[in-house]
Amino acid sequence: MDHQHAKHDTRLSFQETMDLVELPAAGESSNGSLKRYMGTRAAWLPGADLSVNVQSIREGKPVMPAHKAAFGGQVYAQAALAMCRAMQESQKKKGAKASAKLGLHTIHGYFTAAGLTDRPFIYTVTPITATRSFSTSSVTAHQPLTPSNNPAQDHFPVADALLPPGPTCFTAIASFKAAEPHTAGGTITAAEPPAQERFASILSSRPPEKWPPSPPVDIDMVTETVGKDIVGSFPAVDMKKVDMTAYNQGKPLHEQRELVLYRLLRPLPSDGTDGWDANAHICAHAYAIDRNGLLMLGNLLGLGHAFGRVASLSYSLVVHVNAEEAIMQGDGWWIMEACFPRAGAGRGVIMSKLWSPEGLHVATEYQDGLCKAFEGKRSRPAEKL
Repeated sequence: MDHQHAKHDTRLSFQETMDLVELPAAGESSNGSLKRYMGTRAAWLPGADLSVNVQSIREGKPVMPAHKAAFGGQVYAQAALAMCRAMQESQKKKGAKASAKLGLHTIHGYFTAAGLTDRPFIYTVTPITATRSFSTSSVTAHQPLTPSNNPAQDHFPVADALLPPGPTCFTAIASFKAAEPHTAGGTITAAEPPAQERFASILSSRPPEKWPPSPPVDIDMVTETVGKDIVGSFPAVDMKKVDMTAYNQGKPLHEQRELVLYRLLRPLPSDGTDGWDANAHICAHAYAIDRNGLLMLGNLLGLGHAFGRVASLSYSLVVHVNAEEAIMQGDGWWIMEACFPRAGAGRGVIMSKLWSPEGLHVATEYQDGLCKAFEGKRSRPAEKL
């Protein structure tokens, strides 16, 4: 979908999905004031697109049981955006020139409780260190104990911030780094060949737009029943999943790959307008690549017809370039190249490299999470995260 036709798409843009309002300050830290923000839109609910009551081979239960757990990429990307907004405001107060603004460098996040879609996420940002070339911040996120004051539970009013607070559901630390020229005037580069080159025969077999949409819920049993042509309501980005079946055939898990193509549904400013800058584009990447990762791992492990529990525990993103090089411009397709180094002890790892349309390795994601088979009811020690 090009931006010219995106206006007919009802899916929310990244700006709409990530909308933040600043709340009254929460006090002071040793390195500055604590900033508070609240998201105003409901997080996406995985499986909400599937209206078909598909029967499972597991005791006749539905493939997608009723659940309320929000898409984890919402709190991850929005928490990062809150830290970016706080950093942006701090630099503005210091009179920093545009050329001196710090770019988002790393995000290390931890999921401690499932989020809900009927109430907002509220963020508290704490500055940790601050220098002209490298700074760090932390953030905690919680949700109210009760649903939003808005019966529709989509556009959350600021009054929701006054509801009794629930426990922390997510925490993260981020680093920000000054832009630097490339080594030796850009003549020194050390990187593996881009995904566009290594998977050229597969990617060139059809135009990017002709690959099927990334499934609303990428579980084999679900896609085999409802088909692979459902676009769904996933916001912010248009995503296509490349068929890697033949490539992965016979390979051990760590050598298998999944490729997902993505681009923005609608243009996202990068000049600082209303707080949307290059760092916001990095947050958009973080949002997109969190989708379906552990589910794809489960399919490759043979759990696609016997999924138990899947949940992110930790998620790290390292940006390898200056922030401006992560800006998503035009209609070019970005590539998420996912590999799966390990699975065991009820957990799995997904590592994804992000490639720009021009073949630049922009960032790497490393995520660890629960990935368990369905084993029926049995007595076992209580789990805790």
